[in-house]
Amino acid sequence: MANIRALLVGLSRARGSLAEAGRCASMRPSLLASVGGHYKVPMPARWFSTGLPPHLVVGMPALSPTMNQGNIAKWRKQEGDKIEVGDVICEIETDKATLEFESLEEGYLAKILAPEGSKDVQVGQPIAVTVEELDDIKNIPADTSFGGEQKEEQSAESAPKTDAANASEQSSVVSRISPAAKLLIKVHGLDVSSLRASGPRGTLLKGDVLAALKSGSISIPAKEQKAPATPSSQPTRNAQAQPATTSQKADTYEDIPNSQIRKVIAKRLLESKQTTPHLYLSKDVVLDPLLAFRSELKEQHGIKVSVNDIIIKAVAIALRNVPEANAYWNSEKEEAQKCDSVDISIAVATEKGLMTPIIRNADQKTISAISSEVKQLAEKARAGKLAPNEFQGGTFR
Repeated sequence: MANIRALLVGLSRARGSLAEAGRCASMRPSLLASVGGHYKVPMPARWFSTGLPPHLVVGMPALSPTMNQGNIAKWRKQEGDKIEVGDVICEIETDKATLEFESLEEGYLAKILAPEGSKDVQVGQPIAVTVEELDDIKNIPADTSFGGEQKEEQSAESAPKTDAANASEQSSVVSRISPAAKLLIKVHGLDVSSLRASGPRGTLLKGDVLAALKSGSISIPAKEQKAPATPSSQPTRNAQAQPATTSQKADTYEDIPNSQIRKVIAKRLLESKQTTPHLYLSKDVVLDPLLAFRSELKEQHGIKVSVNDIIIKAVAIALRNVPEANAYWNSEKEEAQKCDSVDISIAVATEKGLMTPIIRNADQKTISAISSEVKQLAEKARAGKLAPNEFQGGTFR
């Protein structure tokens, strides 16, 4: 009996350990190890499914504290490729920058669930499957669902069932009309009751009117349908050509999707305007001595610096001498909190939006060192290779 009791206790402990390990492995990673823009994120737990070899489902990692979703910018590894520890699997566009996702385990990339160019992939959603052995790849069917594709399949199956319901909802009475839609209705003389609203709370959008014009499923009022009786056919031809010309002008637009970075920039700018009191001051400054000093550095010492580099140094010294200006408002303590270091954020315009890399401890660096660091950070910002610690946490902008 004692041996049986000891065996049962051992099995119970082993079961508890396995459950705890599975729970920890499935948790969303909150701590990231960053080295030069490469991110090492804990992988999900291994799944041993019936009929499938041992495999690993890789989820979308959280590469920044504020990241809820990301885009797959580029796959560095393709299906069938060998993956070593430290290899970059793919490049992920976060809400801050484009970062490289590094593997912590070796194996083979068996299946890519989120193809290159996938947008708004939620953190934790499966993006790939890896296996331990190369021969295991052929044992994973191409149509196997690992959770990431399940939502798409369910939505595809439920689409025919919901089409009738959506059609009946869209054919309901329009409760609101956007300004752009009103203009198109007025220009074309359309009957609002024949249009379907796809916007929230029954709002008729510009796209709804354009779609109805293209499909021809609209009813024009009787007044508009009656052509004026004129002895000449020239006005009739002009009247028929006018709606077509107007329709072509209305269709000449292009919707440009926003990147994750631009979405965050728009959100932060709105928060800044809404939550921070703004005070604008202007001052005329004579820069002749500064320009003379810049010329002297170039001619006598061979050091090329910009006016902006000198201003960064001057601002840093001013913040060091006036620490009250190098502070921020702590909403929890409800008091101004002084910063220990002088970290200047600089603005760099890129194709994806405005980035603000940081010159750390600018008051302790020479002008030439600041100039060199500004050039390096600007180049990395334009290439989308800034690490979070290089653009987060500045004390002055």
